[in-house]
Amino acid sequence: MKPLHRLVACLFVALLTTLLAGCQSAYFGALEKIGIAKRDLLLDRVDAARGAQSEAEQAYVDALTRFREVVSVDAGELEAVYLRLKASHDDATARAQAFGERIGAVESVADALFAEWQSELAQYSDAGLRAKSRAQLERTRNRYRTLDQAMRRAEASFQPALKVLGDQVLYLKHNLNAAAIGAIRDELPRMQSDAASLQRDVQRATAEADRFLKEFRVETP
Repeated sequence: MKPLHRLVACLFVALLTTLLAGCQSAYFGALEKIGIAKRDLLLDRVDAARGAQSEAEQAYVDALTRFREVVSVDAGELEAVYLRLKASHDDATARAQAFGERIGAVESVADALFAEWQSELAQYSDAGLRAKSRAQLERTRNRYRTLDQAMRRAEASFQPALKVLGDQVLYLKHNLNAAAIGAIRDELPRMQSDAASLQRDVQRATAEADRFLKEFRVETP
């Protein structure tokens, strides 16, 4: 990329980032005017992300169940099984994407809340209360980082699992015969290992979401 083109691209990205940040700020401000505080929005979005990851996990498990059906049917039934498997894979992919979008929504309100909280520390005239609020902010922010890392790890686990399953769906599409059944049977152990790893990551993220919701409600009345 030429230097001038690179500069224009960087300026465009910077402008777009500024505009998006301004839109987010205006959005959160409008919600607060009707009584919806950032802390309440954060709780709602964490809860929604927790639900979205559970839905994505279940959709993947359903798709894997369809995949297992392939090895136990006659070759003449493969087309019908393939269609069900493809639909399940598409659903799991869409739900995994929705989960990622939910995480992004959590991050946007968390960033806004913590930035506001940080800036408001300077408004305290009582040094003791300022120190107490600062310590509370750091505890909450650290808990949130742990939650965000767990959710991002769970999100990342979906990608390789769905990619491997997608390859099998594509292979089956072009090989609706007995040979495909044998090839797919060989892949089952790896698929089951992917599923077990994904479920562990989702369980950790769910536990962190539950912990965050519980402790955040207690510390920020």
